[in-house]
Amino acid sequence: MKRWLYPQQYVTSIYDVDYEQLKQQGIKGLIFDIDNTLVPYHVKEPTQEIVDLIINLKDKGFRITLVSNNTRIRVLRFNQQLKLNAIYNAYKPRRLNLHQAIERMKLKASQVAIIGDQIFTDILGGNRAGIHTILVQPVSEKDEPITKIKRGVEKKIIEQYVKSISQ
Repeated sequence: MKRWLYPQQYVTSIYDVDYEQLKQQGIKGLIFDIDNTLVPYHVKEPTQEIVDLIINLKDKGFRITLVSNNTRIRVLRFNQQLKLNAIYNAYKPRRLNLHQAIERMKLKASQVAIIGDQIFTDILGGNRAGIHTILVQPVSEKDEPITKIKRGVEKKIIEQYVKSISQ
């Protein structure tokens, strides 16, 4: 069970990911979750800091896709300025749309990393799809009601994960 729920990396935020190291590991594509990974779920558009990060990552040669369980309207509005490949209503942790993201980037699963804030969607889905998984801390304490329910269990899993890697 641990192999499905544990990320390969756990960092504070998207700004703490070592993208150069990922590149050295052969990662060429990045899948980002939106809500509580990039911005709080109630923020409709990317901040300038996110726009700058995406531009920087694209300049480094990364292919980037947004994959969100949120609605078409939410994802398209958020992506309007970024102009990335984007998949909405993704139903993570199902693998179908993660595989679609990999195909759109014209890469192999081994060349892709997913960056997200939830174990039961982003990390479980990414592990099941065979891609590198990076868990970030949520950018906001506020969550959608369904997500709040899962956070308590996720907290225990994260504690076990941190304990296992520090031994």
